[in-house]
Amino acid sequence: MYTKIESFILNNWQNTVKPARGGSDTHLAIPYPYSVPCVDDTFTEMFYWDTYFTNVGLILSDMTAQAKNNVDNMVHFLNTYGMIPNASVKRSLTRSQPPFFALMAREVFDATGDTAWLENRIYPALVKEYGFWQTKRLAPNGLNFYSSNVTDEGLLTEYGDTFAKRFGVQPSDDRETTLERGRSILALFECGWDCSSRFGYEAHHINPVCLCSLLYMMERNGAYFADVLGKTEEAAQWRSRAEARREKMNALLWNEDRGVFCDRNYVSGKQADIVSAATFYPLFANLATEAQAEKIARALPLLETEYGIAASEERADLLHLQWDYPHGWACLHYIAVRGLLNYGMTEDALRIADKYVRTVARCFAETGNLWEKYNMVTGKVSSTTEAQSHTPTMMGWSAGVFLYCLNLLKENGKV
Repeated sequence: MYTKIESFILNNWQNTVKPARGGSDTHLAIPYPYSVPCVDDTFTEMFYWDTYFTNVGLILSDMTAQAKNNVDNMVHFLNTYGMIPNASVKRSLTRSQPPFFALMAREVFDATGDTAWLENRIYPALVKEYGFWQTKRLAPNGLNFYSSNVTDEGLLTEYGDTFAKRFGVQPSDDRETTLERGRSILALFECGWDCSSRFGYEAHHINPVCLCSLLYMMERNGAYFADVLGKTEEAAQWRSRAEARREKMNALLWNEDRGVFCDRNYVSGKQADIVSAATFYPLFANLATEAQAEKIARALPLLETEYGIAASEERADLLHLQWDYPHGWACLHYIAVRGLLNYGMTEDALRIADKYVRTVARCFAETGNLWEKYNMVTGKVSSTTEAQSHTPTMMGWSAGVFLYCLNLLKENGKV
């Protein structure tokens, strides 16, 4: 069955690549061929963080040239708009998505060794993206948050109602409530976890563990790139930024009682206590201490099921959203597996990778397709309520993560 899925992916990658195009009244110009998440027409745009996991699969499939095209398109967005939009449509210029650009570029550079590309395109673009997050999304406590730049009029006319629909609540007639709801839903769109109980109704007030970890990785990759390019002083500055962030995260996001990293509301000063799969990001970023990593690993039973990793622990106050228990997502399995490997927890990593590929294979045998998320309790394709997104078929990150996990299992003699 695994061979059939590999063939399915290899035969369909090209069907997820669209030709370069000019701009229009609604769409952004994209100068290079670009990857979209689906073979069908559910999603026909280039999406920011989806593309990182797609690139993982493309590189493993000897399609590094297309992975580089995807990165070059993001360089174009940074040079043109000073940020990478959520998706390649003009309405998405109000928000970005989880900042995987530096890591995406690092992995293409590792595969190509193209230092001219690194110096002339990647490094200047990374500096621009870092500037976006540090000027547009920096909280008073020195950590970052997700948000948008939608006007109050837009919040009132559209996004407050979008919030009500996604959370299954009644629209509000109160102006300030509607504005706050609009700000929250747009922060959720930018964070990619749309929607999740880990943020409650105040996503725009949260320092997320995942975002802060990715920015730490951006700083570390900035140092690596600067070293490669002989920019010694800049490399030292990047390292200083990364160390300052690590110290802030340990002070503000580490929850000793639960033994995991948790989000913090920077307005109220209250730290969340829900255990979510986002707590694997500090392992993925290599910023946790060995002692913290051991405690995080001990929290695995709260998230791990027979079929993989759920987005959050099960608890009574969940809002039952698509980024809550029992739903499991490809990207979160990848983050967990790589994070555990970083700390030598190979047995745990291989077990989770095996569960993910088995779940994908079982559902592929039943449906003939890959899917964006799976139910970690039933092992079936995940279904959602009308108030949330439907469940589309998926290449993109599901294919990329499947190939990564399967390749890892093969390397370790588990397949």
